[in-house]
Amino acid sequence: MRHGNNKRKFGRVKKVRTALMSSLVSNLIVRGKIKTTLPKAKELRPMIEKFITRAKRGDMATRRLITAKLGGRARDVKKLFEIIAPKYKDVNGGYTRILKLGARKADGAPMAIIEFV
Repeated sequence: MRHGNNKRKFGRVKKVRTALMSSLVSNLIVRGKIKTTLPKAKELRPMIEKFITRAKRGDMATRRLITAKLGGRARDVKKLFEIIAPKYKDVNGGYTRILKLGARKADGAPMAIIEFV
């Protein structure tokens, strides 16, 4: 039974899965909008929203925590703290939206765009 197991595995081992999610978060921060599969977008949304909520605090401990979670990508952390988080200082959640695109032609996977609101 899967009681309490609410994360998707994507057919990958844990370290590859965390690297995938870290890469998706980083790309979303840099580009502002990415196209991916719907399950990956749904798994990415709570992660990036928690990062933004923490980044709104702006203290050094939070910056170090997010840098560690993103694998030391200081450029992305800087953009998150200085550009993205201040835009949402008066907003309590709901920083991203997921737009469904339909199935991918090659394998029929449901595709989506995730972007900042």
